[in-house]
Amino acid sequence: MNSSWRAELIADFYELTMAEGYLQNNREDNITYFDLFYRKNPDGGGFAILSGIDHFFSILRDFRLTEDDLAYLQSLGKFSSEFLDYLRDIDMSKCTVWAVPEGTPVFPGEPLMTVRGPIIQAQLVETVALNCVNHESLIATKANRMVRAAEGRPVVEFGARRAHGASAAVWGARAAYVGGCVATSCTLSGQKFGVPLSGTMAHSWVQLFESELESFRAYARVYPDDCTLLVDTYDTLKYGIPNAIKTFNEVVLPAGHRPKGIRIDSGDLSYLSKKARAMLDDAGFPDCQIVASNALDEYLVRDLLRQGAPVDAFGIGERLITAKSDPVFGGVYKLVAVENADGAIQPKIKVSENMAKTTIPGFKQVYRFFDNDTQHAIADVLALRTEKIDPSHDYLLFDPLEPWKTKPLRGGTYNIRPLLEKRTPLPPPNGAPPSPHAAKERCAVELGLFWDEVKRFENPHQYYVDLSRELWNIRQSMVEDAH
Repeated sequence: MNSSWRAELIADFYELTMAEGYLQNNREDNITYFDLFYRKNPDGGGFAILSGIDHFFSILRDFRLTEDDLAYLQSLGKFSSEFLDYLRDIDMSKCTVWAVPEGTPVFPGEPLMTVRGPIIQAQLVETVALNCVNHESLIATKANRMVRAAEGRPVVEFGARRAHGASAAVWGARAAYVGGCVATSCTLSGQKFGVPLSGTMAHSWVQLFESELESFRAYARVYPDDCTLLVDTYDTLKYGIPNAIKTFNEVVLPAGHRPKGIRIDSGDLSYLSKKARAMLDDAGFPDCQIVASNALDEYLVRDLLRQGAPVDAFGIGERLITAKSDPVFGGVYKLVAVENADGAIQPKIKVSENMAKTTIPGFKQVYRFFDNDTQHAIADVLALRTEKIDPSHDYLLFDPLEPWKTKPLRGGTYNIRPLLEKRTPLPPPNGAPPSPHAAKERCAVELGLFWDEVKRFENPHQYYVDLSRELWNIRQSMVEDAH
C-alpha cells in the first residue's frame, strides 16, 4: 500500500469539475444533504453487514490537498486559480455526518450515512465514501455468511495474496474480522488494527527439506507449543497424517506440549477429514484440530458440515477477500435535500421510471422497530428528522412500493432505536487507525436480534424498510410533480 497515494484525489473527475462550477456560480456556500445507501443485498441474502464507515472517517479527519495535488490539478488546464485556492484551504469540519455504527446489519434503501455540508465539501467525498463502504461492507457481509455457515467453528481470512491490491487486502481483512472472522493471515492488518494473526506453513516449507517427516520435525522444534502441520503436500493419508503423528510423538509431546492441529488444503476435504480424524483419535490425539482450506465459500463449508466432515476450523481466501460470487456492493450517494437561505430544509428527489431507483427525499432518521416480547427486529422505518415516533401509540407499517401491504403495531407492544448517530466533530488529525473490535462485537450481538428466517442463504424472509406516512406523502407528491 503506497503511502504516497492519498485518498483526497480518489474522486471521480466530475466531482472536481462540478465543484469548479459551483464556485463560479456562487453556489459554494449552499448547504446540502447527501445520503449513502445501497439497493440490493449481495448474493441474494437478507441483509448486509455495514463496514467502511470508520475508514471513511479516518480519511475525512485528515482531509487536505497538498501542493503536489494542487499542482497536478493546475496542470490539467481545467481549473481556475480561484478554485485551486479554495481547495488549498478547504475545511471539512464544515461537514456534519450521521452514520449507522459499523458492524450493524443493514438493508437496501436506508441511509447508511448522511453528509450535511457546503456543496463542494459534501460532493468531493462522494467517491471515497463509496469506495470505503462499498468494498468493506461487501467483504464483511461475505465473511459473515461464511462464519454463519461454519456454525460456531472459527473462520480465518486467508486471502491477502488474492485481493485486488494491497489496500483491499489490508482493509478487507479488517472488514472480514468485523463480519465475524477470528483472525487474518495479513500481518499489516494485525499491525494497523489489532486483528489477531494466524499462519503456520506453506507447501514450500515441506518441499525444502529432504523429507516430509524432517520438515515436520523441524517445524515442531521451532513451535512445539503451536504446532499445526500442513499434511497434503504429497499424500495426505499415506504420508502426511502418519508423519504428523510421528512428529507429535517424537517432538511435541517430549517438549511438554500437545499438538495444535493439521491442515488439509486439497483433495476431497470431507473424505480426508473423516479419515484423518480416525487416525488422529487412534493415535491418542482427539484434541488435535483439523483445519480445512482450499477455495472454500459458505456453500462448500455448509456442505462439508452436512456431510459430517469433522472439521474444527476453516481458512478461507479468494472467495472471501474478493467476494467472488457477487463482487459489487452497489452503494450510491445521492443529494436528498438543500437548505434555503433562511435555513429551511428543502427535499430533493431523483425520479426514475423504476420506482425502486427513485430516491427518498429529505433529511431523515432510520428507526429500527423491535417487538417487546421477543426483542427481535420487526422492520426499519425511514422518517423525517422533524417527526417523532411514540412507541406508546399505535403505528402502521406499510410497504413503500405496495402501500396496501400493512402491519399495524399496537402501542406498548414495540420499542424503537434510531440508527443514524452523529459522528462529527471529528477527532484530531493523525489519530490511531480505527479499531474493529467494537464493530465485530456489535455485529454478533445485533444479528442475534433478527429471526433466523431473515438470515437464510436462499430465499430469505424479506425484512421491510418502510417509510413514515409523512415521508411517503412527500415522496409521492414530488414524483407526481416531476411528471
